[in-house]
Amino acid sequence: MKIRPHACSAGIILLIAAAPSWAQSTAPKPDGRVSFYLTTTRRSPEGGEAKTGFDFATSFTFRTPDIDGPGLEAGADLRHTGYSASERPQRVSIYDGFVGARLGERGQFRARAGHMWLPDLGTAGALAGGLFEYRSAPAGAESRLVAGAFAGTEPLGYQAGYASGVKKYGGYVALESGFLRRHVVGFADIRHGALTERAMLSVTNYIPVGKSFFAYQALEYDLKGPADGAAKGGLSYFLVNARASAGSRVELQGTYNRGRSLDARQLADDVINGRALTVQAVDGLRYESAGGRVSVKVVRGVEVYGGYARDRNNRDDAATGRITIGGYASNIFGSGADVSGSDARIDRPTGPYHSRYLSVGHAIGRALYVSGDYSTSLATVRFLRSDGVTIETRPWTRRLSGNVSATINRPFSLVGVVDYTMDADMKDLRVMTGITYRLR
Repeated sequence: MKIRPHACSAGIILLIAAAPSWAQSTAPKPDGRVSFYLTTTRRSPEGGEAKTGFDFATSFTFRTPDIDGPGLEAGADLRHTGYSASERPQRVSIYDGFVGARLGERGQFRARAGHMWLPDLGTAGALAGGLFEYRSAPAGAESRLVAGAFAGTEPLGYQAGYASGVKKYGGYVALESGFLRRHVVGFADIRHGALTERAMLSVTNYIPVGKSFFAYQALEYDLKGPADGAAKGGLSYFLVNARASAGSRVELQGTYNRGRSLDARQLADDVINGRALTVQAVDGLRYESAGGRVSVKVVRGVEVYGGYARDRNNRDDAATGRITIGGYASNIFGSGADVSGSDARIDRPTGPYHSRYLSVGHAIGRALYVSGDYSTSLATVRFLRSDGVTIETRPWTRRLSGNVSATINRPFSLVGVVDYTMDADMKDLRVMTGITYRLR
């Protein structure tokens, strides 16, 4: 099933038209914005002909307030991008596009229909269908239980439509208590025709301890091997990010992340159509990273930090070390100027490499902010295929950019960016301008 971009535009217009009537009510006001961006790109390959391209992007968000009480609700988060290059198809992404209602005397029941992103479901969070949820107590209660069930299909990521023959259903249970504390267990079963594409369990935990410690943990576990066992089941990913204050000036941070990146959708399609499965497709890309960082507040508005991490990009690759030092200073001596920078030394198999970043910004009154950035890196992101992006490793890449953001009045703001990237084979100049209107 295909959704035309004109239908998305019509939905945006209707919601914008409805916003003033919502704002006139005594209930909390909805929040949203619509943005338009124009980007001009000129790419000059070494020894080749320079090419100029354009793209025009629109984003729209709208959401009614989440209150404890009966009433209607709606949400939208839409993105559309068109390109001057004929070989690049238009992109339409619908992250949210639902209507629903809170039911019961205090709104303890919720029903929604449409496009929804369920963040507690991890990589299976995209849903086009229906959701029913129960909350045992209002927000702010000492503790409450939240339980939900959902069913539907899966929307495509970069075009308007749905994955052919794919259905999903599942549910989640969350326990909330105190400030930000939340523990969630979710389950999703994704069917691709008669085949089980994935049957997975997700677990997330938000664990604050006073004002001195916070930890976020997430994992995803395949209860059955993807594509009816074509690949092995087990841990899909596990990550944890913990922060602790050691006094009023020192903060400690530790991160750990491991897992595998596997295209279960393509794997299931290959099994259904009897195609040969490669070792790479079955095993996926393995990765692992562990590190820590210490941040020190020197004086008010000035902070420095240093950290070390070990990264592994595949199970057969040796782990590489990464040392990062940096800092920032805001509103230096009351001048309105901000400076931030970092230097990361990466121990590559071919030798060490430094990735550097420097940014200088200045506020001009309350309405204007200008900044300039410089960075070096080893890789660039290029759009090479119709289904996504490819990361290209280069001997070196340098980037210079200038940014301007201006607040015209309460609803309108402008942004402008000039970005110049150069490496051994390519020079890339991008100019982006944009305008945002906030719905109040």
